[in-house]
Amino acid sequence: MKRLILIRHSKSNWDDSDVDDYNRSLSKRGARDANFMSELLAKKIDKPDLIITSPATRAVKTAEFFADAFDIDDEKIISDIGIYERGSKYIIQLLKDLDNSIQSVMIIGHNPDITTLSNYLSGEYYDNIPTTGIVGIDFSIQSWSDLESKQGKLILYETPKKYSKKSK
Repeated sequence: MKRLILIRHSKSNWDDSDVDDYNRSLSKRGARDANFMSELLAKKIDKPDLIITSPATRAVKTAEFFADAFDIDDEKIISDIGIYERGSKYIIQLLKDLDNSIQSVMIIGHNPDITTLSNYLSGEYYDNIPTTGIVGIDFSIQSWSDLESKQGKLILYETPKKYSKKSK
C-alpha cells in the first residue's frame, strides 16, 4: 500500500507587485490556513515518509507548516523545481521513480497540477482544489512504478473553507 497526500500551497501575498510569481510569499490568511490545515492533517493521518515541494516561496513556506506539524526532519523534505515548472506528467514520473521503501509521500505544489493529479489518480472529479486544499489517496500497489490512472482510493479531501466560521 502506498499513500499520496497532495496539497496546494497556501494563499499567496499579492500586495507587492514588484515580487515575481516564484518569490511570492504567503499572505496572513495563507499562513493562518497552513497552520490550521497542517495541525488538522496531523490529527488525521500518520506522518509521511517524505515531503516533496515546489521551490517557489509560497510552496516552501506551506511545506514548513506541514513539516512542523508532523515533526519531519529537514532531510526528509525535498525541493524539486519540476513541480513548479514542468506540470503534472512530470510529477507522476517523479512519483513512479520514488524508492519503494517510501510508503507515504506529501507533494506540495500548484494548480492546475494538484487538481489534475487528484482527478487523474483518484478517479474523483474536483473542478478546483483551493489553496491549502488537501487530497489523500491510497493505492493498493507495492511499487510506485505501478502507479496508474484512477487506481487510487480517495481517503480525504479537506479545505480551509470547510472549517471557516462563515461556512458553519
